[in-house]
Amino acid sequence: VDEGVNPDLEISRFLSERAAFPHCAPLAGTLEYRRSRGETMTVAILHGYTQNQGDAWRYTLDTLGRYCENVLTHPSVEQPAVPLTPLLALTEEAIPSSVGEMIGPYLASARLLGQRTAEMHIAFAAEPEDPLFVPEPFSTLYQRSLYQSVRSLAVQSLQLLRQRLKHLPETVRTEAQHVLDLEKEIFHRFQAILQHKMAAMRTRYHGDFHLGQVLYTGKDFVIIDFEGEPARPLSERRMKRSPLRDVAGMLRSFHYAAYTALFDQVNRGALNSHPEGVAALEPWMRLWHVWVSAAFLGSYLDTAGRETFIPRNRADLQILLDVFLLEKAVYELSYELNNRPTWVQVPLRGISQLIETNEESLTATKA
Repeated sequence: VDEGVNPDLEISRFLSERAAFPHCAPLAGTLEYRRSRGETMTVAILHGYTQNQGDAWRYTLDTLGRYCENVLTHPSVEQPAVPLTPLLALTEEAIPSSVGEMIGPYLASARLLGQRTAEMHIAFAAEPEDPLFVPEPFSTLYQRSLYQSVRSLAVQSLQLLRQRLKHLPETVRTEAQHVLDLEKEIFHRFQAILQHKMAAMRTRYHGDFHLGQVLYTGKDFVIIDFEGEPARPLSERRMKRSPLRDVAGMLRSFHYAAYTALFDQVNRGALNSHPEGVAALEPWMRLWHVWVSAAFLGSYLDTAGRETFIPRNRADLQILLDVFLLEKAVYELSYELNNRPTWVQVPLRGISQLIETNEESLTATKA
């Protein structure tokens, strides 16, 4: 509880009453505390009940569990070729029929979630009067501020990784050292945001968007919990930024889901009898993550592609996606080191894959 309007109250009221956005839990009421001096504090928020079957995280893990069983019960199937194409380019490619058969109906779910995400962002960008929601253009000052922010985050996270390196298991230590060796390339990726002024708008956005912030109704998705990252001050959570941050958050959530399912198979002993162990299943999890992410992003861009918050220049769109995905993975690295060290492999692999996918793609293009 802090002084000021909680973003969840502010955004829920906007989406329910002004934007009439149907895919969020409607605001029903609020409990506020007012002192004789100082700003009002939001103590509690009441939303209309949404019939659901749990959140999208649980739905995704259930689907992944069946996917893993399908892979493991057909050991004769050759290891899949995981595309090295950058995700934005992959959205323009057709999903191979064999991949579609393996992943099944979840690809349609990912597309629907991409559509609902874009519709939420369109609602945020449509406000013409309220200064708290009216879109604002990118500026060179904002771009520099963004660069300083993500660079500082990377410096802190990598420094923490160095400090904790000797305490990590040996297998994880190798991956951690590899990420530390990528430090210059990480900073180079962030510097791309300074190349030139971008033609795009900043808007309000969800602020902490992942599969756990979406309810699954059995047929559709309902977005909840607009308070942003609780560790950040209210003033920062209410700032307008590129809604592509939400897109990056969801794409990283797909990555987490894939590895959560993989670790679950390990913990259950499902891979003990397989001669290749984890190596037999991990390429399939990467395949799932890549094509589900492409389905989500492709649907998002199909719905929001002409909106002013999407950069007009496709190269700028690629830069923003790269920056926000890498920023999110670097943030996750620090979070896991401080809270769940056994999970640090997920952001480590995320960082490596984000850097190396683009590098190999560029090498192939030059060749």
